[in-house]
Order: sequence, then C-alpha cells, then structure tokens
Amino acid sequence: MKTNYNQIMEETLANLKGKPKLLLHACCGVCSSSVLERLYPFFDITLLYYNPNIYPEEEYFKRFDALKEIVLKMKIKVKIIEIGYESKEFKSLAKGLENEKEGGERCTKCFYLRLEKTAKLAQKYNFEYFSTTLSVSPYKNSEKLNKIGKVLSEKYNIKYLYSDFKKKEGYKRSSELANKYNIYRQHYCGCKYSLNEALEYQNK
Repeated sequence: MKTNYNQIMEETLANLKGKPKLLLHACCGVCSSSVLERLYPFFDITLLYYNPNIYPEEEYFKRFDALKEIVLKMKIKVKIIEIGYESKEFKSLAKGLENEKEGGERCTKCFYLRLEKTAKLAQKYNFEYFSTTLSVSPYKNSEKLNKIGKVLSEKYNIKYLYSDFKKKEGYKRSSELANKYNIYRQHYCGCKYSLNEALEYQNK
C-alpha cells in the first residue's frame, strides 16, 4: 500500500507548536505558489532557489524572477536564498545518464542533489525543517522525493516535512495562482534533456 504523504504532513501541521523555521527548496514560481499558500500559516519560511539542472542560464534566471514575482504579488513575507547558477554540479551527475527518459535515474540523482543542498544549509543555519516544492508537479514521483528526504533527514539530523503537494488539487491551484498573477510558466522540467524530450513530443 502506498504511503499517504499528504496525510503525514497534515498530522505534522496539526501538531506543530509555534511557527518553526522551514527551509523550502523552490523549483520555480508556479510550483511554489500553492505550496506557499498552504504552508505559510504554519512556518517561518525561507525559500532556497537551488536548481543547477536548469538549462539554459537565461531560463534559470527567468524562473528565479518568476519566484520573486509570485512572492511579491501574493504578499507573503518570506526570505529567498539564491546561491548562483552551479550548472557544473548537474552536468557531473548527469554524465552517462544523458539518454535516460525523464523520471529515470538521472532525475532521482537530481532530486538528491537539490535536496541534499537544502538539508546541509538547513542544518548549518539551524532550521527546524526542510522540504521541497517539487511534489506539487504531477510529473514528479512523490515516493522517490520523500524517501530521499527521509535519508537526508537521518544523515543531517534535521526534520524533513513529508509532503505530496499535488494532493487536494495542489497542482490545479498552482495553475490558478499563476494565471491570476500572470506568472511565467515553463513548458519543460528544467534540464536540456527534458527540454529536448519536450521538443520531440511537440514535433510528433
């Protein structure tokens, strides 16, 4: 039986005391919108924009601008950390996996890379929780994401907020908010391999 990560999150939220500090990895403005709406009442949130997979560099900054824009338009008071375009890290992990289809081993390693950076920074700066907005996408495997979160939680001794943000129409809500605030929406996951795959699909 599949684990209900949304239920686990709701139980966690119901038992929180005060507003703990959460370092939330953000992949883009659209995905972050409904996640922020849901978590903002419960946490003191800092967003981490760490996405070395995104290609090309202009796209990286386009998505970063969209993230800042949605935060501003939703009038949510959160800090945003951006640590630069570190594309070499993704290129290194993708070596030998260039022909993997989206959702395969390359994606799993990419999830781990971004979540580990989040966990490390959360530990370094004394956050109580870390998590990611990635599970809001219907194309992202929540089981994989949460299993990685569990491993890193134990490795860095920091709580991971289990989630499946696509539940309760989270993805639909993110689309509604993007339309409401006229936020840029990308048509591919992020890396050049997913871009090529999306272009191949469009040209069929």
